Amino acid sequence: MAGYKPRVIALTKRQGQTFGFFLRVEQGEEGHLIRCLEMGGPAELAGLKDGDRILRINKTYVDNMDHSEVVELVKESGATVTFHVLDKAAYNQAKAEGVDLADPQAKQTVNGVAGHSPKPKLCYLVKGSAGYGFSLRSVNGEQGVSMTDLSPGGVAEKAGVKLHDRVVEVNGENVENLSHDNIVEMIKAAGGNSILFLLVDEETDRHYKSQRMVLTAQHATVRHLQQKPRIADMKKGSDGYGYFLRVEPNMAGHFIKDIDGGSPAEKAGLKDMDRLVAVDGQDVDDCSHQQVVERIRQSGSKCCLLVVDAETDKLYKLGGVSPILFWEEMRGSVLPPSYPEALAAPPPVYVSTPADKQEEVELKPKLCKMDKSPAGYGFHLNGIQGVCGQYIKEVVKGGAADREGLEDGHFVIEVNGVNVEQSTHEEAVALIRNSGSSLVLLVADKATYEQLKARGTAIAARPPRASPVPKHQPAALEEVIEEAEREEPRQESPSVSSSSSSDEEIDERL
Repeated sequence: MAGYKPRVIALTKRQGQTFGFFLRVEQGEEGHLIRCLEMGGPAELAGLKDGDRILRINKTYVDNMDHSEVVELVKESGATVTFHVLDKAAYNQAKAEGVDLADPQAKQTVNGVAGHSPKPKLCYLVKGSAGYGFSLRSVNGEQGVSMTDLSPGGVAEKAGVKLHDRVVEVNGENVENLSHDNIVEMIKAAGGNSILFLLVDEETDRHYKSQRMVLTAQHATVRHLQQKPRIADMKKGSDGYGYFLRVEPNMAGHFIKDIDGGSPAEKAGLKDMDRLVAVDGQDVDDCSHQQVVERIRQSGSKCCLLVVDAETDKLYKLGGVSPILFWEEMRGSVLPPSYPEALAAPPPVYVSTPADKQEEVELKPKLCKMDKSPAGYGFHLNGIQGVCGQYIKEVVKGGAADREGLEDGHFVIEVNGVNVEQSTHEEAVALIRNSGSSLVLLVADKATYEQLKARGTAIAARPPRASPVPKHQPAALEEVIEEAEREEPRQESPSVSSSSSSDEEIDERL
């Protein structure tokens, strides 16, 4: 029976803040589900994923409890709670196999395989003057092909290939059911002077077959690959970490750019155009640029980045695996506490650091004063019809708004000294229309606004000393740049009450 190691995730929220997710039970799904994670919220930043199942809350096993009882346990935890969770696939497989998830002695897992269990391996071969230094062997009645005739000190042997290793994948494609001739042709057709194998030795092969587990690169060790991701441990200097994080046109991912000489980033080994894979062990491939930046800020005065250069990135993509495997293997060389040890560990305590306090002091909204150009102010004011709250979209580069620092996603707090947090979209538009040829907006980015509101801080700018803005004829609709199409009103449950879409579906915002 395969082992299952729940992830142990501790969350801390500030006064007035939620943990940033909904807890649901759904028709056709087992367990207590994590849903609707708030971007940049405590749960999302801590690594909870949509569809995760909660097994324990503060050491209490909850998988067999009523949903209302589970909700109460979370509420009673106060500002700090510890969850033990499994992702959807692991949870459903454990249920199908009849695993007792209440048993804390369940085997620890590493990359999906029971702790200390053997693993398949990725081996990258670059052809030398004498070739790759191996032959392929097949036996009638046996599955696939295996390595034979290894040249001592040859390319294959140096890359980690062992005698009788069975070939599972070639350049990311499974070849277990192909004939000897087809595999040989596939290797020849790959072209170039390199090849990436997923191999399994005899012991590992027997283990996987006994467990009825499918061999994939996701379970492999990457220690034999010569091209390696890099782990950059950094401590923030007086001028920050000393690099820019950018999204490049026509390129997927987040890239390191403009590294300052002598900065913490340079000393940690970051290189221009390194692609960022993870922040403090959390994969950021599926995160927006704003989410990644916020995650780095949440790290405080220290941050650990996992990055890859272009060549390493290409190799890992060829194998269809994430460089996170490297992180897990390197950090796993000193294994984390076993699941029973994690259960016995005291709950984490959130302690404010000087860096945290400094960040709190620096949380400020932005006051933007602008004069209308012939093309208008150069931004869109977005709102949801019938719902309070306005935000900035489509700031025109080089326009009046752009020159004054207005950015997409800024939440509008005041228009010409008038608070519009509780105003409708139509009321906010009317204030802008009546502003004449100049406009003063008090705005804040989403993270700053939410943190200030969570503290109960009143957000306001000092009234401008200039004389009242004269009344002019209302501007044309195009000058106000109002969104013609508005989103449908969002409907969310309040933070302390549950809502249901049917008798079988219940959710709770936490």
